[in-house]
Amino acid sequence: MADFNKVLEVGDYKKGYVNTVVEIPKGSNLKIEWDRQRAAFMLDRVEPKIFAKPVNYGFIPGTIDEDGDELDTLVICNEPIPTGVWLSSKIIGILNFEDDGEMDYKVVVVPADDRDTGDSINSLDDLSDRFKSQIAEHFTHYKDLKKPGTTKVLGWGSIDDAINIVGECTERFKK
Repeated sequence: MADFNKVLEVGDYKKGYVNTVVEIPKGSNLKIEWDRQRAAFMLDRVEPKIFAKPVNYGFIPGTIDEDGDELDTLVICNEPIPTGVWLSSKIIGILNFEDDGEMDYKVVVVPADDRDTGDSINSLDDLSDRFKSQIAEHFTHYKDLKKPGTTKVLGWGSIDDAINIVGECTERFKK
């Protein structure tokens, strides 16, 4: 398997585009994580089915977030995308998230070329409030059976907020 941090660039994030690699397909309750040292995916745990991911979940190669892992992405797409698939994606916002007292941002993206939706999703405003609430509810409670109250959704941010975080995480990776 390719080491995504070596074979992929972050993308043209200043113009709102990033490469993202899918770890967990939409609808899966398998907590699959990228192991940077081994350049491989690993099954970290099996979550209860009630905590299946509401969206595809991945990371931006060439970045390190404040929690020490690659910067996470939430990939909005009508279909589950298999683990290990990478795509060019368009930034539409960010979920500000705290996990065990550490910031753990989630950059919200859509495929750069989504002909199913006619590329109609361009910002978080194009998502329904109900859908955003479902995502927030998932991340607020998905650890409740093991570590209740350790996750907090701190709200949503704009495309510019997301671009700034990608820039910070890119610089952190370079160091």
